[in-house]
Amino acid sequence: MVKKVLISGSSGFVGFHISKLLLDSNYQVTGIDSMNNYYDTKLKKLRLKKLQGFKRFNFHKNDLSNFNSVSQIFKKEKPDIVIHLAAQAGVRFSKINPKSYVDSNLTAFSNIIENVRYSKIKLIYASSSSVYGKQKKFPLAEDIQLNPQSFYGLTKKFNEDIADFYSKEFNLGIIGLRFFTVYGPFGRPDMAYFKFSKNISNDLPITVYNNALMSRDMTYIDDICDGILKSTDFECLDHQVFNLGNNKPIKLARMISFIENYFGKKAILKFENSEDEVQKTLADLTKSREILKYEPETLFEDGMTNFLSWYSTYKDK
Repeated sequence: MVKKVLISGSSGFVGFHISKLLLDSNYQVTGIDSMNNYYDTKLKKLRLKKLQGFKRFNFHKNDLSNFNSVSQIFKKEKPDIVIHLAAQAGVRFSKINPKSYVDSNLTAFSNIIENVRYSKIKLIYASSSSVYGKQKKFPLAEDIQLNPQSFYGLTKKFNEDIADFYSKEFNLGIIGLRFFTVYGPFGRPDMAYFKFSKNISNDLPITVYNNALMSRDMTYIDDICDGILKSTDFECLDHQVFNLGNNKPIKLARMISFIENYFGKKAILKFENSEDEVQKTLADLTKSREILKYEPETLFEDGMTNFLSWYSTYKDK
């Protein structure tokens, strides 16, 4: 029997890729997305158009902070599993417009998990490496004390706390996935690798924080989707949290150099200091490897080449 999967944030970066992967595997996918304008909706519409080419995909444009409309979708679609990826992303923007994070990351999450509770189905949701905040000991394991430095990271920690409560009180199987700097084709334009590629290719300056001394555990989108897919197969009886990273941090200077070499151009650098940025992220994958059998395979050079090849075509549209 074809499983019915409800995916919130289906027109987002990760949501688009996991939706397409499931549709290619003969799943029935229901997408929900508010299509907000945090970044250019042109890209969201392009992703949605590709998904709508599948007969087994149907879509609801919906604000997840509205409980009644979310409940109606659950009643109509009767999903077997929910993959909740919708969220207001961005560390810096959470200082500018915190209410949007309350609406999109807290109220919306509450509405999703409440409907999951009544439907008695499995929930997989996206957390973030931002829950770790500034740490001194690496790699970052799931059981260390969390120290989010941004309001965005705090909302993701709240999601994990809510999931823990619901799992214990209502006997729900819930999986939280802490994503580490996801990148790849159809990616988010607000992320550094995308902005740097756009500006370097167009001879525009890029803003580089903290002398480019930071490093990120950049994880290619195919590896993230593989982790999500493996989570759907894992029989979880309580609330479990897993890191989905690459375990190979990339220095910011190396990423800039790679983009320069691809386009044959030198970056115009503007240096700024920022207290919002953590120095390093590095996922401990021990638990993910042992339980989910998760194993990232994509090298940074291959993943970035795939992204830059896609971007070179996309930017001309």
